[in-house]
Amino acid sequence: MGIDYYKVLQVDRNAKDDDLKKAYRKLAMKWHPDKNPTSKKEAEAKFKKISEAYEVLSDPQKREIYDQYGEEGLKGQVPPPDAGGPGGASFFSTGDRSSTFRFNPRNAEDIYAEFFGSSSPFGGMGGGPRFSSSIFGDDIFTSFREGGGGSMNQAATRKAPPIENRLPCSLEDLYKGTTKKMKISREVSDTSGKIVPVEEILTIDIKPGWKKGTKITFPEKGNEQPHVIPADLVFIVDEKPHGVFTRDGNDLIVTVKISLVEALTGYTVHLTTLDGRSLTIPINSVVNPSYEEVVPREGMPMQKDPTKKGNLRIKFNIKFPSRLTSEQKAGIKKLLG
Repeated sequence: MGIDYYKVLQVDRNAKDDDLKKAYRKLAMKWHPDKNPTSKKEAEAKFKKISEAYEVLSDPQKREIYDQYGEEGLKGQVPPPDAGGPGGASFFSTGDRSSTFRFNPRNAEDIYAEFFGSSSPFGGMGGGPRFSSSIFGDDIFTSFREGGGGSMNQAATRKAPPIENRLPCSLEDLYKGTTKKMKISREVSDTSGKIVPVEEILTIDIKPGWKKGTKITFPEKGNEQPHVIPADLVFIVDEKPHGVFTRDGNDLIVTVKISLVEALTGYTVHLTTLDGRSLTIPINSVVNPSYEEVVPREGMPMQKDPTKKGNLRIKFNIKFPSRLTSEQKAGIKKLLG
């Protein structure tokens, strides 16, 4: 019966090019001999079968022959009855129809090297580049670019450095959370390989409590160029100055101007919060220049848990009188002396 290449790659007979690539990635990484030092022979045999299956099924012409005649027909062991027919002509020798089929599986390591950009990414063999152990993570393949169709492109040689942009946000944005839409223009290669400009809308969800310096990354949204992985597009949150509040971590600070009389006799602070509520805070203590009134849970939402908030801290700027009359001085001495 021969090898069932579809079973080897664990895909169905209708598998598309992307399905084949995903299957090959997963299985080739699992069964690469360098990854299986204790069962190298078994791994080597499986690795070769996986590579052969991928080579056949990712090539439309080879796949057509295989679907019609199986592995034996593909390798010429059983001469197909209509070897000269459509789809098969370029694969079979002319003349003696029982001669060996031209398809000979390529070296499995060569296929692997073309697909991943290195024949030995595990660091233990040959002179290939060393990669960190995170190569076995789920997103290993995000740093490789793939070609379309049935062919495999060499991996891109380098990644362009990230493109960073400031993203100015008001304190209201960072208190309540908001959605910002950014229009970008970038260059991409179309199906024919021609570089064309495209416009794209990126949606950025600002979460309540985000701080200055928070980064939002859109992977590989830079311009496409041959042999270069496109740059990541990074937006860095910046806080716009606010007319009333300043931010200190998760706390909000407001400075209120009051007179000396109000500092000594009491004052009521009226504020509108960043989400539009009215606050009334009576100050009953004697206010000295370093006094601070703390209102719990009226600061910024906390980034890790927006249901919790920092504090509102009210500071005071006390306006002293520029001069006092002799009657005022006498009165103050009488009251406070």
